[in-house]
Amino acid sequence: MDPSEVDFAHTDAADRKRREKATELARFAWDRGITGAELLELPDDRLRKLARAAGANPPSTRETWTVAAELLDQKATWAAANPDHPQASPAHADEKIMWVKRPIPPWT
Repeated sequence: MDPSEVDFAHTDAADRKRREKATELARFAWDRGITGAELLELPDDRLRKLARAAGANPPSTRETWTVAAELLDQKATWAAANPDHPQASPAHADEKIMWVKRPIPPWT
């Protein structure tokens, strides 16, 4: 492979760093009761704020957020199988409303 053709965004080191950041983001989101689907529905500006609140630099691509959403789905599956475990429940679920807004029902 020609060195000028190296895709630095998809090297082993980049994949490892992406997974580390996604894990950090997923932990923060999990503790607030945010699901993988909800995470992926958040607009970019809210994702950047969430990343900063989690103590991470905002990812430059959606790829990291997709990995974080997958980790959240895995954690939800694990939590459903281990409901009595202390880490099966989000520690700060009351903060979810700060990130995920419920749709406002229309007036009829």
